[in-house]
Amino acid sequence: MTARQEVLAAVRAALAPTTSARPALMPDPDAPTAGVETVVPARSRDPQELLALFAERVADYRAEVTRCAAADLGQLVVAILDGSREVVVPPGLGLEVPGARVDNGLSPAELDRIEAVVTRASVGIAETGTVVLDHGPGQGRRAVTLLPDLHICIVGEVQVVADVGDALARLDPERPQTWVSGPSATSDIELSRVEGVHGPRRLHVVLVQD
Repeated sequence: MTARQEVLAAVRAALAPTTSARPALMPDPDAPTAGVETVVPARSRDPQELLALFAERVADYRAEVTRCAAADLGQLVVAILDGSREVVVPPGLGLEVPGARVDNGLSPAELDRIEAVVTRASVGIAETGTVVLDHGPGQGRRAVTLLPDLHICIVGEVQVVADVGDALARLDPERPQTWVSGPSATSDIELSRVEGVHGPRRLHVVLVQD
């Protein structure tokens, strides 16, 4: 057998059908899962456990999270804003923030001077620690939520859902959406983390008791 024939024979052998078992492309849905730790929270999870998971996942992204009663919300926001000289809030926030400007069409130059923004959110996702804004009343336009150095995002406890599927069920697919998982950050090839490159450097989620 020549060298050419040997190569062709090897190719034919490799391409020949085999009866050996192939690995399953998808996991067996009927396989036992007892004792297996998963990321997705159980739908039947206690509401307080769901809120605790949401707070934990938000903190995993190096964001700050604080839980408070509705009556204490205004005082807490003022405390978080301590030191911020230029603050903007969107129309429809429903919260008095002393000294803050309402964004009724601020120019790019005016937005560039803003240090902090306070908004609400549409949904909080416990599985991923994500807050979703659909930019309705109290949530502001996208530029307002991406340019300031500090973003304070107010999330009601009833707005926290288990996973992305539950979040999508609540959201209007025809509205613009911004999904935020922690402060803006990027890493170079050596994994040196830099925050605030293309969004707020600080994210503070305020989880409000309903």
